[in-house]
Amino acid sequence: MTPQAPTPAYRRLSVEERRGQLLDAALALFAHRPPEEVSLDDVAEQAGVSRPLVYRYFPGGKQQLYEAALRSAADELRQCFDEPREGPMPARLSRALDRYLAFVDQHDTGFSALLRGGSVAETTRTSAIVDGVRRAAAEHIMSHLEVTEVGPRLRMTVRMWITAVEAASLIWLDEGKQPPVDELRDWLVEQFLAALSVTARRDPQTAALVEALAEDV
Repeated sequence: MTPQAPTPAYRRLSVEERRGQLLDAALALFAHRPPEEVSLDDVAEQAGVSRPLVYRYFPGGKQQLYEAALRSAADELRQCFDEPREGPMPARLSRALDRYLAFVDQHDTGFSALLRGGSVAETTRTSAIVDGVRRAAAEHIMSHLEVTEVGPRLRMTVRMWITAVEAASLIWLDEGKQPPVDELRDWLVEQFLAALSVTARRDPQTAALVEALAEDV
């Protein structure tokens, strides 16, 4: 008889490991389907566990699981803009956008459902989670600009650009991920620099920043 391979020993997962497993399963499903089309049975099947086990960790049901998965995704998105202060500012922004667009590419439909709203799972809490990502991205970018006491025009320019990045990402998904992602990244960086240049015509603080960025290239 041919000897059979030994069966791997069963290892009981810790509470955090099991919770992480369920969140990973939920994120994998939300990446390709809108939240309202994902059931707890789907999450249980994806994770290879029973439905009661999902309820044990998320007694609030699908809404609690969705919000927890959203927070997990939001944490990952926040980290996209956490870039070391090395090299010229446009190069740093390019690296941050590479990570952001990779997240968009990986999560696809889930990213669209998240930002477009209108989901039955959307609440003031989920909206606050999404807005927190936008604010964190803005703070990261302004810290890289190395400007103390950011004025309202510069702050508005940065936040408007973040909104433009989101819109461009959604359109990019709608257009079958065209143009190529590296072209999209470069175009978004150029859009940011152009927006700063326009603001600089009306704002001395931004004008000084644009001059400093030109010397840093």
